[in-house]
Amino acid sequence: MKPRRISLKDLAEQLGVSIATVSRALRNSHEVGDEMKRRVQKLAKELNYRPNPFARSLRREIPRVIGVVVPDLVTHYYAGVLNGIEERAREEGYSVISSNSHESHEKEEVAIDNFIDLHVAGIIACLAQDTTQYDHFKAIHDMGIPLVFFARTCLPELFSCVTGNGDIAAQEATEHLIANGRRRIAFVGGPNHLDMVRRRKHGYLEALREHRIPIDREIVACGPINKEEMQQATERMLQLPNRPDAIIAFNDIATYAAFQTIKRMGLRIPDDVALVGFTDTDTCEYVNPRISTIEDQANLQGRKACEMLIKHINGDTKIRKEVVPMVLKIRESSGEVKSEK
Repeated sequence: MKPRRISLKDLAEQLGVSIATVSRALRNSHEVGDEMKRRVQKLAKELNYRPNPFARSLRREIPRVIGVVVPDLVTHYYAGVLNGIEERAREEGYSVISSNSHESHEKEEVAIDNFIDLHVAGIIACLAQDTTQYDHFKAIHDMGIPLVFFARTCLPELFSCVTGNGDIAAQEATEHLIANGRRRIAFVGGPNHLDMVRRRKHGYLEALREHRIPIDREIVACGPINKEEMQQATERMLQLPNRPDAIIAFNDIATYAAFQTIKRMGLRIPDDVALVGFTDTDTCEYVNPRISTIEDQANLQGRKACEMLIKHINGDTKIRKEVVPMVLKIRESSGEVKSEK
């Protein structure tokens, strides 16, 4: 049996009192004695009862609202995913409430807690970069609330997910740089515990291994997803006696951090340092030189995640995994592919 949320009726039946008495006790009404209040509140806490602010207007209908948690809404990628979710939700008659975790585990937990209180029909989430404990998501599973992860995922044995093929895309981008004669290819990534980072770094490393190019840890920088820190990491690598001649940047923040740092240091793109970044932003077309990118297909990822969640809301219990292919777009920042003679 699928777990369900605890209702006022459940509390009332266990305590042998009326629903009205339970409701008044939870509101701390003077119409209920202190002992009854204590008993009701104790049981409510034990059973993880959450009041439903929509209950009166919705009566017993499940609200057609989906909650979405993103790590950084101002980035083009997450805005694109959210747009895809909203498009697909609207087609199915659902509304969307979004919450920005600002890459904070604590704020992510608060967002999830708020969605539970709002009795959303289901949740779509992407992990904050400092989330390494997943108890709040295990609680979601135990409460029977449908949840789908996208991009950064966890607990694959419990939840469905939609991701990009970042490993293959990063390998293709690295091979493109190698085809242009680059041999000192750096990687600017995020925290290693994130599966998204691991996938993209794995593809980069596989390309180096296949072409028998030595892996130099000095030019593999994985740390906080923060523009200033990524700029510092890029600068440190470019100051090495044997500096990189190319950079793979794992997301849009890393891409522009690397782009700006290369230019600030007076180096030429791609003559001195070639650049390929993971990003969906159109800005890559308008800077000089135009940046070669791996497009995440964020909108499609959002639509797929929403489709998957709605299936779960409608009773599908199968854990699913969908991989959306990414698209490598070659522009001036990585040079031209040399034709074979």
